[in-house]
Amino acid sequence: MQSLYAYRGTESDNFSKDEKFLLHSLDSMYDLYLSIFALLTELHKKSVDYNKKIQQTLSNIEEGRNMPSMIESNKVLKIIVSNAKLQEIIKKRKLNFWDLDFEYVDILFKLINNSSITQAYAKTGKTSFEADKNLIINIYSEVIAPNDKLYEYFEDKKLTWVDDLPIVNTAIVKLFRKLKESNPDTFLLPELYKDEEDRTFATTLLKKTLLNASKFGGEIALKTKNWDADRLASVDGVLLKMALCEFQKFPSIPYKVTINEYLEIAKEYSTPKSSIFINGILDRIIKEYKEEGLHPKAGRGLL
Repeated sequence: MQSLYAYRGTESDNFSKDEKFLLHSLDSMYDLYLSIFALLTELHKKSVDYNKKIQQTLSNIEEGRNMPSMIESNKVLKIIVSNAKLQEIIKKRKLNFWDLDFEYVDILFKLINNSSITQAYAKTGKTSFEADKNLIINIYSEVIAPNDKLYEYFEDKKLTWVDDLPIVNTAIVKLFRKLKESNPDTFLLPELYKDEEDRTFATTLLKKTLLNASKFGGEIALKTKNWDADRLASVDGVLLKMALCEFQKFPSIPYKVTINEYLEIAKEYSTPKSSIFINGILDRIIKEYKEEGLHPKAGRGLL
């Protein structure tokens, strides 16, 4: 979507640069994913160091479990820190820049320790893997992911990361929910592409959408006469063109799958009402296709 939104060429242009940009953007998104795990690693290290200082001074120790020790003993963070493959890839790709930008680790560490989430967890006294996992999911969702200073940091680090952040944050939370103590090390290192076919699909969707941009734009315009032109020039217009490309050029993908996918993207990247707008337009287009026998989907049970 970023490649299409940034595109300023014509349908007759060579798309090799755009394809390279797409693949680079996807690879960059994976770097963001790894850098966040490097951040979680540093937060754990910060907790370890903090607790050592407390033990040495024998001060500021309250009865029961103190907040930093809960971070240090968290079973999910221990899995991340002890994952040799994950840590090796982070090191190889030079993505642990948090030792230099330690102030962001300090800010998040203090916010985590003072959060109502951590305090509520401390009162339960539970130490199970599921309890630790829920703690990390809540801390990540409510403290780390929405932090403005971290958002600004990623924006300064690499501009495209700001657009990637919602997708990566969602992927990390989903990963944590599925995490088990018995998972292999590779569980935290999902493949960027399912297979070569998946990679080919991404580049093919880009090319076919660009090649047919005028055609798709004209078809959309007929269904949006009463809508603001600025909306169609924005992300919504790009998403509609991509959806039409899947409708017309990818017969094996069901209409419902395409619609659901772009509605989710619209919720993350566009305006609050975008998903309603996109759903209404695509629904009308599909009804016309079916009435006129256009662009049927191949395979049993596909709609």
